Amino acid sequence: KVAGTEMGVTEPEATFSACFGAAFMVWHPSKYAELLAKRIEQNGTSVWLVNTGWSGGGYGEGERMSLKYTRSIIDSILDGTMKSAPTIHNDLFGFDVPTECPKVPGEIMKPRNTWSDGNAYDEAALRLAKMFQENFKQFEEGSSEEIIKAGPTVS
Repeated sequence: KVAGTEMGVTEPEATFSACFGAAFMVWHPSKYAELLAKRIEQNGTSVWLVNTGWSGGGYGEGERMSLKYTRSIIDSILDGTMKSAPTIHNDLFGFDVPTECPKVPGEIMKPRNTWSDGNAYDEAALRLAKMFQENFKQFEEGSSEEIIKAGPTVS
């Protein structure tokens, strides 16, 4: 939830919505995940998660991701440049993160480096991963092992 968009919301709040429209979905969310995975595999599609939210710290410290940088990232995805960019693996969330993108400062591509306190970033990332895990518990029954294992890994 974004502050100022709903009454009583004064700070951003992490919320989760299965398939971004759960109220209108007939099947269990895992069915949609399986259908999506099938289409991705059939078409050899690359999937990208682009941060259009906060960078440089939590609410009150960081700032919204620059639209200029977001456009450069999207352009690099669309023209194929991003596919050959060097990456680092994020063990917590289980995905690779590109570390370079034309027209985007290197620290933007490494989110931890945008925070003045790297430990605060680590704590926020761990808190988010735990929130994902807690939220997913409601969907575990009916989900395949592959889907369950695709979530964040908190040790």
